[in-house]
Amino acid sequence: MKEHRPLSLPAIWNMSFGFLGIQFGWGLQMANMSAIYEFLGAAESDIPILWLAAPLTGLIVQPIVGYYSDRTWTRLGRRRPYFLAGAILASLALIAMPNSPTLWMAAGLLWILDASVNISMEPFRAFVGDLLPPKQRQVGFAMQSLLIGLGAVLSSALPWLLTRLGWVEMGTPDGGIPWSVKLSFYIGAAVFISAVIYTIVTTPEHPPEPEDLAEQAKAPGSFFRDVFSGIANMPLLMRRLAVVQFFTWLALFCMWIYFTPAIARTVFGGTPGSIEYQRGLEWGGVCFAVYNGVAFGVAFLLVALARRGVPAKLMHRVGLICAGAGLVSVGFVTNPEMLLLSMAGVGVGWATILSMPYALLSNAIPPKQMGFYMGVFNFFIVLPQILAATLLGPVVQHLLGGRPIVAVMLGGGSMLLAAVALSWVPSDSEATKATV
Repeated sequence: MKEHRPLSLPAIWNMSFGFLGIQFGWGLQMANMSAIYEFLGAAESDIPILWLAAPLTGLIVQPIVGYYSDRTWTRLGRRRPYFLAGAILASLALIAMPNSPTLWMAAGLLWILDASVNISMEPFRAFVGDLLPPKQRQVGFAMQSLLIGLGAVLSSALPWLLTRLGWVEMGTPDGGIPWSVKLSFYIGAAVFISAVIYTIVTTPEHPPEPEDLAEQAKAPGSFFRDVFSGIANMPLLMRRLAVVQFFTWLALFCMWIYFTPAIARTVFGGTPGSIEYQRGLEWGGVCFAVYNGVAFGVAFLLVALARRGVPAKLMHRVGLICAGAGLVSVGFVTNPEMLLLSMAGVGVGWATILSMPYALLSNAIPPKQMGFYMGVFNFFIVLPQILAATLLGPVVQHLLGGRPIVAVMLGGGSMLLAAVALSWVPSDSEATKATV
């Protein structure tokens, strides 16, 4: 695969714009699913296992989509057919989710939503490697981080904003899922598919070289054989970065599962169905909007620093330390407004988490296997989430005295361990050499 010419910043913006929609849907899910489960009758100890859909679908879907998108070429291109299929399915799931009449239906829709989001999201990571030369990939992933931050800010704060603007009333007539959440999910569906279509229309893909098509036609290969072979031969940088990812995403899952219900109970003194709990739910969305808003602002800085050659590893280390400190501090806050400062630290880390590991990885893996290895890299994101989903409930219930806020603080400790593990990852200049 030949190296392509550099692209302008507007072109990089266009190729990344679909991530705005993807993160809009993802942000609504992260900020509201625990509360939706509780509105439908789930016990607090059951919530982690109900979140198991997210990591399991990523574990299954992303390597498959990555593997086959490397081998796809249609009139729509290589990656873009997957963008579109995932966006259509995810938008339908977003419309159905807040209308779930039962807990089992909401859990089932979460599986569909996560699978659909992963179908769209994984090829977007490989898209950067496909279209940008190595020197621009750090800028490309930083641009994705910027748009992810923007989408997450808007989606996380949307229920709170709709209520404050008077567009919807507090609660619902039957005491179920609030109107503000329902309308937010409908808006999210429209934003998701519109943003993905924008990227499809504005960003053409480069057709594969004739010899690449001929090689694929002669040797289609076996998915399972190629997966096991690829894992066994992962570059050294990828293996070491996997440890960093494990501790990072374990921390994030602790936050996503427990932050909103924890503050709704401990800071606002509410229980599911009460006005106090809804205020806590909506303030949790504001807190998520703050960390995503900070990530959005920091992403501009990351783009500028990347263009000036600041090492990705250094930026990521600073981000992980800020995020770890922010999560640990949540346990010491009693004033809702002070939570915003804690989440600002998380936002600095979130900006680098979304970009710097992929910038490091993309220059250390074979171009022809870009989609596949980006999918395999997802293993080290979803495995800690599966661990958290299966063990956090019993841990919180039996070891932490039913105090979910402690789980959030333990997530901060895990984030700091990730910053330490980054010390063993080869530096940016060594990335392309670290293959054995």
